[in-house]
Amino acid sequence: MTVTSVDKDFDSLTLTLTADFAAPAEKVWQLWADPRRLERWWGPPTYPATVENHDLTLGGEVTYFMTGPEGDKHHGWWRVTSVVPPTSLDFTDGFADQDGTPDPTMPTSTVSMRLTEHDGGTRMEIRSVFESREQMDQLITMGMEEGLKEAVGQMDGVLAD
Repeated sequence: MTVTSVDKDFDSLTLTLTADFAAPAEKVWQLWADPRRLERWWGPPTYPATVENHDLTLGGEVTYFMTGPEGDKHHGWWRVTSVVPPTSLDFTDGFADQDGTPDPTMPTSTVSMRLTEHDGGTRMEIRSVFESREQMDQLITMGMEEGLKEAVGQMDGVLAD
C-alpha cells in the first residue's frame, strides 16, 4: 500500500494523506494531469470516476462523477487555484448536483497536493483544509478519509501500466 499516513488535525481543520511511490514525480504527476489516468484512481474502487472536463490551468475546472455499485452517480468539481507541473496542484473541491452545477448546500474543501523527491522515488502529500469543524466532521462522516485512502491505494497499479 502506498499510503503511509493519514492525519486529522481538528485544531487546524486539516486532513493530510501522505503516500510514497517508487516512481519519479513526473510520472506521478501524470496521474493527475491525464484525465484517463485520473479516472483509474480518483474515487474508491467501488465508486469509479468518470472525468467530464479536465482543465488543470489556473482558474480551470475539473468536473467528474463517481458511479456507485447500484448505478448511483455522485458529481463533483475542482476549481484550480494554483498549478506548477510536475510538483504541485491546489484546488477547491466540491460537490455538484446531477447536472454538474456546484451544490451550495454541501461543504467544500481547499486541497493542496505536493510531490517531492523521497528515497529515490516520490512522496505525495494531499492536504485538505475545511472551513469549519462542522464541515470537517460532515465530510469525514461521509467517508472522505477512507475513500481517499482507498483511491490513492489504486495509484501504484496505474503507475505500473
